[in-house]
Amino acid sequence: METFHTPMVTLNDGNLIPQIGLGVLRIDDEGVTSVVESALEAGYRHIDGAAGYNNEAGVGRALNNAGFTEGEQRKNLWVTTKLRDSEQGYDSARKAFDRQLGLLQLDYVDMYMLHWPTPFDWRSSETWKAFQEFRAEGRVRTLGVCNFLPEHLDRLHEETGEYPAVNQIELHPTWQQREVVDYCKAHGIAVEAYSPMARGADLNAGNGAIERIAAEHGVTPAQVILRWHIENGTIIIPKSVHADRQKRNLDLFGFVLTPEEHAAIDALDGPTRAGHDPMTFTYA
Repeated sequence: METFHTPMVTLNDGNLIPQIGLGVLRIDDEGVTSVVESALEAGYRHIDGAAGYNNEAGVGRALNNAGFTEGEQRKNLWVTTKLRDSEQGYDSARKAFDRQLGLLQLDYVDMYMLHWPTPFDWRSSETWKAFQEFRAEGRVRTLGVCNFLPEHLDRLHEETGEYPAVNQIELHPTWQQREVVDYCKAHGIAVEAYSPMARGADLNAGNGAIERIAAEHGVTPAQVILRWHIENGTIIIPKSVHADRQKRNLDLFGFVLTPEEHAAIDALDGPTRAGHDPMTFTYA
């Protein structure tokens, strides 16, 4: 069976993260097990989960079934999970993390993230203290955040003296968040894109521009968008429950966008997000 190997991105803490991972949002706990197993079989070595997805136990079963919870297999796998927003705070984060490791059947995770900044109930700095302890204990390798805007990153740095290694944000051709991306690049923070195709909405963006580029290269519109992300240096976590699409989402290195094609996708930037506003949203 053909497998694919993805490039690695070097983070500001020296760790290497596979540039392509599998997202598992909106997959139920029972169904996620086979989805993760098929991804691992296809060659994925980066799984992106969260407490708020309510499927960590299913991810843990897949990792255990496929032999990725210990030994050399575990060393070659990147597992991310995120703290539930209602469990932010020093004591609650420590309790939550112990539970999450148990569900995932792991001794450590590669990245632990604050899921939302919750500026209306800011607890990031006290939570970060617990995160730093997890790292010192060897139970987390890398610390990250999701959905943080520059003002949130500024505040976190002011209160903790540290920038995260990764900021995971909604990012796709029609919602490029250039101000956030530029801030992250200026401060050595890697950008990771969720909803990299706007939950499928961008496949038809630009009055068929994506489809025309795909036809030129003999690939799918999804592959064109994901290749655009790769060329931008963005870490991506496309989600698919179908084994054939999982493989195509890894198969991005047999073609290169021309400068004109890349610029055409850049020009699709617009004012509409597919997901939630980080100023107001929280995972309960």
